[in-house]
Amino acid sequence: MAETTTSTKRTSAASNVWSDEERAAMRESARERKSASRRSPEEERAEGEREVLAKIADLPEPDRSMAERVHQIVSAAAPDLVPRTYYGMPAYSKGGKTLCFFKAKSKFKERYSTFGFETNAPLDDGPIWPVAFALWELTPDAEARLAALVKKAAG
Repeated sequence: MAETTTSTKRTSAASNVWSDEERAAMRESARERKSASRRSPEEERAEGEREVLAKIADLPEPDRSMAERVHQIVSAAAPDLVPRTYYGMPAYSKGGKTLCFFKAKSKFKERYSTFGFETNAPLDDGPIWPVAFALWELTPDAEARLAALVKKAAG
């Protein structure tokens, strides 16, 4: 009988499961969690605000302007949410858990930016409801809708 062996080597296709941008986001998330674990609540808010504003400042236009406006909307709609970064993106948390986030289209080379909510955001509305929203333009109506969603999610 012929002896068979199996290889445990990864193929080049398997090693390219994650894009460079996705791998960078995962490294950023690990750094964020490690850094946050060492802070008091006051330090967490101050440092989170600084990190979010720095991330926004690093974005190319038009993402930067949109992220600045989203930050203003979220801060006004739910001032108790703590700014932080989440996989290198501006985000807002409650009770130490990320509630919502802004994902710039330039981060993953997508055609539109996204504002999303994590599963702990109580936006439940029947058996199905949206948890991420494409942001193409922040019109007054879009800003009001975003503010209302953030208020509802923040409780």
